[in-house]
Amino acid sequence: MSFELCDNNKVYLYGKIVSNKEFSHEIYGEKFYDINLEIPRLSSQSDIIPVTISERLLGEHDIEIGKNIGVKGQFRSYNKLDGTKSRLMLTVFAREICEQDASLSGNVVEIVGYVCKNPIFRTTPFRREICDVLLAVNRAYNKSDYLPCIAWGRNARFVSELDIGQKVFMTGRIQSREYQKKIDETKTETRTAFEVSISQISTEDNIEKLLLQTENTQTAAKRM
Repeated sequence: MSFELCDNNKVYLYGKIVSNKEFSHEIYGEKFYDINLEIPRLSSQSDIIPVTISERLLGEHDIEIGKNIGVKGQFRSYNKLDGTKSRLMLTVFAREICEQDASLSGNVVEIVGYVCKNPIFRTTPFRREICDVLLAVNRAYNKSDYLPCIAWGRNARFVSELDIGQKVFMTGRIQSREYQKKIDETKTETRTAFEVSISQISTEDNIEKLLLQTENTQTAAKRM
């Protein structure tokens, strides 16, 4: 990665602003606002990703609908009270507004986290293998972000065998999808879920093996 923020949670997005800024919250006198970025996929679809930006960054940049911007930050979670229940909310917390980075795609996330629930493996009617896993990612001040992730195919099989508490290293992209939430017997509500679509994932054991293989290869090359 060419961007350095917090080593265990790094996000780079580049997309088009598709919503007006909306007040989110205030901490120690500093206000924060939410906007939505539209980021095209390789297919004809796009992901709509929520981004939280401080008033300081907003004051330094031209943020308006239709403008393309780059964002570097972290993928974060928080709980929002919905009636008597708590909902897990997800957003990209912007640390920097930047120009487009030609070395990266428009949607990149790198995470180092810990499995905090048993992975859920399933197969679609078309025999496509999928596995869902929830990762806890440490943050400053003894806080953690809980990030839902999804893996496909060979990665799904790998994720399905992970144990609770296991440390994993992964890269992927943030994706959005709509689903129907049943409110009561007669009412449903369209909601948007956000998750990390995993492209690469490994554990500490895998990384140590790769490093050892690299060292052995380099040693053998020097002897030749």
